[in-house]
Amino acid sequence: MIYILLSISCSVTVAVLLKLAKRYNIHVLQAVMWNYLAAIILSYIFFRPELAQLVAVPTTLAIAIGVLLPVLFLILGASVRNIGIVKSDIAQRLSLFIPILASLYLFGENFGGLKVAGLLVGFVAIVLTLSRKSTVKTETNSYVYPILVFIGFGLIDVMFKKLALDKSIPYTSTLMVIFCISFIIAAVILGYVVLVRKKKVELINFFCGIVLGCFNFGNILFYMKAHRAMADNPSTVFAAMNMGVIILGSIIGIVLFKEKVSKLNYVGIAMALAAILLITLSQKYAV
Repeated sequence: MIYILLSISCSVTVAVLLKLAKRYNIHVLQAVMWNYLAAIILSYIFFRPELAQLVAVPTTLAIAIGVLLPVLFLILGASVRNIGIVKSDIAQRLSLFIPILASLYLFGENFGGLKVAGLLVGFVAIVLTLSRKSTVKTETNSYVYPILVFIGFGLIDVMFKKLALDKSIPYTSTLMVIFCISFIIAAVILGYVVLVRKKKVELINFFCGIVLGCFNFGNILFYMKAHRAMADNPSTVFAAMNMGVIILGSIIGIVLFKEKVSKLNYVGIAMALAAILLITLSQKYAV
C-alpha cells in the first residue's frame, strides 16, 4: 500500500504544481519540456534500458504517444488553471471509462451488470462534478479543458495498453523512447514560442520543470511498483489509486486553494467514487 500512497501523492503534487505555475508566473511549456528531460534521466537510472534497444526504430504507436503526452500535459495545465484541481482531477480519473469501452470493442471483454451501472453512474458524475455557475463571459469555454482532459487521458490509457502487448522491446525501454520523443516535441513547440512570440527562456522554469518531472516520473514508478507488489490484486491498485487521487485532490483544492465546490459538485465527487467502486467490483466478480 505504501507504493499506492506514494503514487497518489506524486499525482496530486503534479496537479498542485501546475496550479501554482500561474501564481508564480511559471511558463508551463518550458516546465513541461524540462519535465521530460528529468523523466529521461530518471528512466535511465531506475530502468537501465539497453542502449541498443533505444536506437531501434520506434513503433507508430510509440511515436503517437510521445507526441500526445506533452500536448496533453499542456491541456491539463490549462484545465487546472481555468477550472481548478478538483474538477481537472475528476475529469482525468473518470477518463477510465474510455479504456473500459475499448476493452469491450478492442480487447473482447464482456460487460456485466455492475460495469454497466458503473458507467451510467460515472457519466452522471461527470456532469455534476463539472457543473458550475457562470460568473464570466468565458465560463462556457472553460468546459473545453476538462472534456479534452477526459478524452485525452482515456486515449492515452488505451494506447499504453496496446503498446504493452508488444513484447519485442521491453516496456521500460519503450517508455524512455517515448519520453525522448515528448522532450523533442516540447522543445520544437518552445522553439516556436521563443522565436515567433519572443518568449524568453528563464532558468526558473528549468528548475520547476525538473521538480515537476521528478513527481511525474514518481507517479509512474510507484504505480508500477504497486502493481508488481500486488500482482494478484490489480483491481485493488487501480481502485485505490483513482479514489485516492480524487479524495486527496479534492481536499487540497478545497482547503489550500479555496476552490468553490457546490452541493452538486460534492454529489458528483461521491458518485465518481461510487462509479469507480462499481467498476472495480465488476472486474473482481465478473457479473
